Amino acid sequence: MTNISILILAAGASSRMKGKAKQLLPWKDTTLLGHAVEQAREVSDSVTVVLGARAEHIQNAIPNTVESIQNYDWELGMGSSISKGMQYILKENPSLDGILIMLVDQPLLDAPYLNQLKSGFEKDPSKITGTAYGEKVGVPAIFPKHLFLELTQLSGDVGARQIIKAHKKQISVFQPEGKEIDIDTLETYNLLTKTTP
Repeated sequence: MTNISILILAAGASSRMKGKAKQLLPWKDTTLLGHAVEQAREVSDSVTVVLGARAEHIQNAIPNTVESIQNYDWELGMGSSISKGMQYILKENPSLDGILIMLVDQPLLDAPYLNQLKSGFEKDPSKITGTAYGEKVGVPAIFPKHLFLELTQLSGDVGARQIIKAHKKQISVFQPEGKEIDIDTLETYNLLTKTTP
């Protein structure tokens, strides 16, 4: 069994959500953030959430079964949140085989899908195991330990996709079967809440 930790990115300002904190929008019997944490906890005992915008407000919604850190530079972009999260996780657990990076706003990419990624990664823990977006590959994705340094060195708005692109010959790709929808607007959120059982 490989030793995997999960990093949930939840630092964004939800700028297209008309003043609402996306992380706290209701989803099933919890919130989008609560749901992401529940799914992650079914895959790994080691889960860390990176907060940024409205961190003090959102912090209260995080169960004490997971770690959370605050990225005070969240406005610099996703790369900065990945870097901060990686530094924290590796300090706590330096012997990891892989890091699974996921977003707070893709609720359909649930625990069964994340476990598929994990199983794929365990077959070859030297490769990135990522999610197909048409011709591109993105997160959720599991990164092997030889890429940890690159992840800690990300900055600004350059996210994990750049590392995936740079190592495209070392990737196992999984098809999300239409579950890869990001909730970026209230319209998308309203549509998904109506159509998701």
